Amino acid sequence: MTTINILDQNTIDKIAAGEVVERPASIVKELCENSIDAGADRILIEIEEGGTTNIRITDNGSGIAASEVRKAFLRHSTSKISDAEDLFSVMTLGFRGEALSSISAVADVEMITKAKEEDYGTHYRIEGGRESTLEPTGAPDGTTIYVRRLFFNTPARKKFLRTSITEAGHVQDTVLKLALSHPEVAFTFYNQGVIKLQTPGNDSLRDTIISVYGKESAKNLIEVDHHRDGIRITGLIGDPGLSRGNRKCEHYFMNNRCFRDPLVSKAIEDAYRPYLMQHKYPFTVLHLEMNPEDMDVNVHPAKLEIRFRNKSLVYKQVLDGISEALSVREMLPDVSLAPKAPVTSPVPEAVPERKSEIRYKKEDVPKDSEAAKDFFFEEMRKRVNAFHAEEQAVSYRDTPRAEAVKMDEIPEIPEPAKDKPAQLSFFEDKILTEEKRKDFRIIGQLFNTYWLIESEDKMLMVDQHAAHEKVLYERLIKKIQKENIPSQMIMPPMVLKLSLREQQLVKSNIHEFEKMGFELEPFEGSDYVIRGVPSMLSELSDKDLFAEMLDSLEEAAGMSTYSMSMDHRIATMACKAAVKGRQHISVKEMEALTDELLTLENPYNCPHGRPTMIVLSKSEIEKKFKRIV
Repeated sequence: MTTINILDQNTIDKIAAGEVVERPASIVKELCENSIDAGADRILIEIEEGGTTNIRITDNGSGIAASEVRKAFLRHSTSKISDAEDLFSVMTLGFRGEALSSISAVADVEMITKAKEEDYGTHYRIEGGRESTLEPTGAPDGTTIYVRRLFFNTPARKKFLRTSITEAGHVQDTVLKLALSHPEVAFTFYNQGVIKLQTPGNDSLRDTIISVYGKESAKNLIEVDHHRDGIRITGLIGDPGLSRGNRKCEHYFMNNRCFRDPLVSKAIEDAYRPYLMQHKYPFTVLHLEMNPEDMDVNVHPAKLEIRFRNKSLVYKQVLDGISEALSVREMLPDVSLAPKAPVTSPVPEAVPERKSEIRYKKEDVPKDSEAAKDFFFEEMRKRVNAFHAEEQAVSYRDTPRAEAVKMDEIPEIPEPAKDKPAQLSFFEDKILTEEKRKDFRIIGQLFNTYWLIESEDKMLMVDQHAAHEKVLYERLIKKIQKENIPSQMIMPPMVLKLSLREQQLVKSNIHEFEKMGFELEPFEGSDYVIRGVPSMLSELSDKDLFAEMLDSLEEAAGMSTYSMSMDHRIATMACKAAVKGRQHISVKEMEALTDELLTLENPYNCPHGRPTMIVLSKSEIEKKFKRIV
């Protein structure tokens, strides 16, 4: 018979720690969130060996009173909530009260903290969940926490950690997300004594993005400010030129809390679909705000997931907010013939030595273990005091005392962007307007694929396949929104042999085929007979078109919404029917397609996200011919 055991407290604590402390990045996240909740506007993070041997977090927050220090390390102790009702109005980042307890259960933790209203600070040390030191000490306002020997008492979990470089990358990614969610806080992150990330903390999201991704990124940012139905969405998103091959640059936050949600990601990608090629993902930094009573943040141990009361409303507002921002800007790629200057790193190459970062020499460390412990503590104390002394002299905020600071002692922070918002300048100088269409002069066809069009001091180069595909796609969309696409009967009917998989797809989607203009029915055995095809696309090979539709159905089998798969199929039909590259067409045909293209809401990209046209300025051409320098 199975025996039911009552676990001891040590085992319980280690199990609980597993829910919160997955890797060093988890510790950095929890401790930095505590610093932010404590009102810190400057946070220093330093790690060694990916954070497995040493993590140091220093802040200038409110600190912890001496009488509360021991209590802070108990399980479920928190200053953020007092009862269950508070869970539905949480505005702080931390509230579970498990971080310090969980971290101290699987590592050595040392804290030096001082509340502003107290004369002395407190030095507290807890090793593997057991208290070893609690004593008063001299310390500046704020808190410094050291975490060492992570998972020293749980070797089975330690072996699942990756290399130091990989773990350091996770830490940097965590600090990046915290910085983007809190641009009012100055973050400085060191790995192995080298600065890897630094933000100004001047409450400017644009400046924060520049400090992380470089100045070039600022030229391609579009502002979002959408407020409707109790949800406000603000932030900066990239134009299609900033797209990436994965979702790593899709940043979004709810009430300044980083979270992940497939619904929000889908809304972002659906808004960008008309502008991006397949398998490309947008750059976004979005701040969502809504009443905490309309969501539950208490569904994940690391607080990375949120349950919404009205998921469809969140999806719609994110989709609408991004779509509105993108519609303001003319998504016409401006091609430069001159080589671009290399993008400079957002991190300064040489960082001035700071007293708080001075390293001790190995030969200075005493051989005796107790003496070595005292030596290390004294070194920590010196570095913490030096850090806070610097904090008194150096401020990234625009305050009077900062004016007296010597600028060569401060790592360079990029200047705030002073240019006119890019989307406004694009909006005021649109090329594709009915008024400017009158001045278009079609020069001809290049390589039987591209049209050359002169417009004032610019030259447009149009991809005829992408342009025609977009026009056909919009025609089909409008037609199918009103009624089914009419069929054109074919004689003789076409008989196709289908596999079992294909038969199942046709049976389960027969109404969709009819809506798209196909008339078909079972024939003998595995055969199907096609009697009618979409009239708007009758010039296509009937067999090829039907095969394309079947292929698109298989690709769309995993898609979550009908509309998404329908769009995919219509795009496939338009692509098959569009004029191809290396196919000669007349000037009259070019003019007719250009006129129809300019009537579309988004003439800049084909249904698959490829650009329909690019623009080349007269000045760029003249530079190549050395007419101007």
